[in-house]
Amino acid sequence: MRPAHIALAALVAALWGVNFVVIEIGLDHFPPLLFSALRFLVAALPAVFLVGRPKVAWKWIVGVGLALGVAKFGLLFTGMSLGAPAGLSSLVLQVQAVFTALFAFLALGERPDRIKVLGMGVALAGIGLAALDEGASGSLTGFALVIAAAVCWGVSNVLTRKAAPPDPLNFMVWVSTVPVLPLLALSLLIEGPQRDLDALRALDWTGVGVIAYVAWVTTVFGFGVWGWLLRRHPASSVAPFSLLVPVFGMSSAALVLGEPVSPLRWGAAALLVAGVALTSLQRRAVEKPGAKVLVPTSHGGATTT
Repeated sequence: MRPAHIALAALVAALWGVNFVVIEIGLDHFPPLLFSALRFLVAALPAVFLVGRPKVAWKWIVGVGLALGVAKFGLLFTGMSLGAPAGLSSLVLQVQAVFTALFAFLALGERPDRIKVLGMGVALAGIGLAALDEGASGSLTGFALVIAAAVCWGVSNVLTRKAAPPDPLNFMVWVSTVPVLPLLALSLLIEGPQRDLDALRALDWTGVGVIAYVAWVTTVFGFGVWGWLLRRHPASSVAPFSLLVPVFGMSSAALVLGEPVSPLRWGAAALLVAGVALTSLQRRAVEKPGAKVLVPTSHGGATTT
């Protein structure tokens, strides 16, 4: 990769990592389900006029929209609102690579090799260590919801693999249209119309900036650049940069939010990142030109190259 492209990949990883801090700030302004709905509303409505018609069947758009947008982001935002720290959430969410490999085996018959199985075990050991650390000082309920979000992300990755979208940005934009109404309905039902109305009435420039960041910076810009890089370089060259996301997430959470990073959490980070790296390894045979390779991305989706 050219130095400029390396810098772009690192920039996207940094933006996705800092996104967890921005979410934490946003949760001070909005109920979690309403916040998630606004994220997709702002990301999708202007962008659908720029990307053209959908290029895959609507069943895949709806399926990924529900698994990724409603389930994954609804659970993630709710888990963080219940006390899951931003830095830890950025780390734990990466276990989606383990669930992706597991679901790909169950649904697609993609048998993991010994290295992937080893990676899954190492990553799960990291999750156990993180749970031990969180149980001693934080919210196990929030932690469990973030794990559940990772499970849903794994489901959406397998659905994306089946969809095989030829234009990842087009696919992500149309996927973003699906969760808006279900999330709004869930917010009205669970969080209540009064709480939603109060949040919208209190909207200030910080709230506007937070929504703009999670919608346009991490979704439209981040996904667009990531897809652009994957069309120009092998997945094995681009995908490892996603492992920087929890590094930026934990660092920015410590700097901006003052979140402590205990030795136990650093140990969990080392195990989880190493496990995800092993689980995400692809054989060179599948990286031939034109081959489809599932590449989990840390902004909330998956793409193929």
